[in-house]
Amino acid sequence: MECPHLGSSVCIAPDSAKFPQGSPSSWCCSVCRSNKSPWVCLTCSSVHCGSYRCDDFVVNDTKLGLVQKVREHLQNLENSAFTSDRHRKRKLLENSSLNSKLLKVNGSTTALCATGLRNLGNTCFMNAILQSLSNIQQFCCYFKELPAVELRNGKTAGRRTYHTRSQGDNNVSLVEEFRKTLCALWQGSQTAFSPESLFYVVWKIMPNFRGYQQQDAHEFMRYLLDHLHLELQGGFNGVSRSVILQENSNLSASNKCCINGASTVVTAIFGGILQNEVNCLICGTESRKFDPFLDLSLDIPSQFRNKRTKNQESGPMCTLRDCLRSFTDLEELDETELYMCHKCKKKQKSTKKFWIQKLPKVLCLHLKRFHWTAYLRNKVDTYVEFPLRGLDMKCYLLEPENSGPESCLYDLVAVVVHHGSGVGSGHYTAYAAHEGRWFHFNDSTVTLTDEETVGKAKAYILFYVERQAKPGAEKL
Repeated sequence: MECPHLGSSVCIAPDSAKFPQGSPSSWCCSVCRSNKSPWVCLTCSSVHCGSYRCDDFVVNDTKLGLVQKVREHLQNLENSAFTSDRHRKRKLLENSSLNSKLLKVNGSTTALCATGLRNLGNTCFMNAILQSLSNIQQFCCYFKELPAVELRNGKTAGRRTYHTRSQGDNNVSLVEEFRKTLCALWQGSQTAFSPESLFYVVWKIMPNFRGYQQQDAHEFMRYLLDHLHLELQGGFNGVSRSVILQENSNLSASNKCCINGASTVVTAIFGGILQNEVNCLICGTESRKFDPFLDLSLDIPSQFRNKRTKNQESGPMCTLRDCLRSFTDLEELDETELYMCHKCKKKQKSTKKFWIQKLPKVLCLHLKRFHWTAYLRNKVDTYVEFPLRGLDMKCYLLEPENSGPESCLYDLVAVVVHHGSGVGSGHYTAYAAHEGRWFHFNDSTVTLTDEETVGKAKAYILFYVERQAKPGAEKL
């Protein structure tokens, strides 16, 4: 029997008399004898690393709520300081005379239409990405307008059912669970939505995200978009993906960017193309290739990384333009990246430069805040100034003269922020704009905020939407 590892959390058996001997660190899988990521089955008490003998995988919880208690206990142990701070802030909000679910518009009080997402155990990384994507209107509307998938199985025929382990992988649909989650948001619900069905599907098809440890939000976003793209290529609910895409007139053929096969809404919205130029410094031979992308990962220039004490001058502020310039500037490759020159017939010193050959409808910019040192992964906590409106990308284009007057301008729609010192700890939240107002999404809590607060955030992932040309405007 193959045992896929499910993560580092340990589920405790409900009956203390059934506990395995020794501490959790000494437990090992009864099938493969691995002591990595041990789990104890809630029903049969067998120790495994993912495949349970009783085939009774618990997705939601037991009747006594035991799984939720374990999740809360583990989260408190791993990040007690941050958790207590969150509880304190939440209590202050609850005691405040301002009801966070009420919003004053033109003098009248209306209900806050945003819906939060429950934290299922360190799933803030997923919640921040889902809330950001839900506010990218063209992308979100595409999924919300897809036909629903009704699973029919025996006694449940005619009713929508949730996936269980016994149903097998063939009935798992990431697109369907993603669609249902997006439909649940912005409905004005006073209670947070629990994305447990989506999280279960993520566990099934993305083994890297099994368990309840903290994960990287950018890594999750890339896996999510890649798997949505792959599933959409195979058709959805009996309807050809190409037919669905063609029915959306806003996603014209000129806006498609193929990545790993045929185009889908993922590549039509997020897809761009880079031109990578490499020049041999010995013979001058130039090599060009085009690389499709869904997002751009930008280094924070080294001169802005050092933390300064209060007695030192603050120095220049790092801006998003600095990061973009560092990404696209001419760079000499070091000794470990020598270019294989076809003319010289050997590896030679060379230079590299990126140009953007095609800009996407939604420009996703990832600031590389985590980097490896000799022993651990550190976080770059530098504040990077970014514009909320009018990010001009024309100077990074390969052929800017072929672009319209506003086709290179982007406006911010969402920001993902990592709070804390390390990738394996801390907390993720998101800011997003909806119908002209900015909201802060902190798991179950959603609050109205302002542009000044958003602009001060130490951004980790930025989502910019292409500014639409004004009606009647002529292209150059």
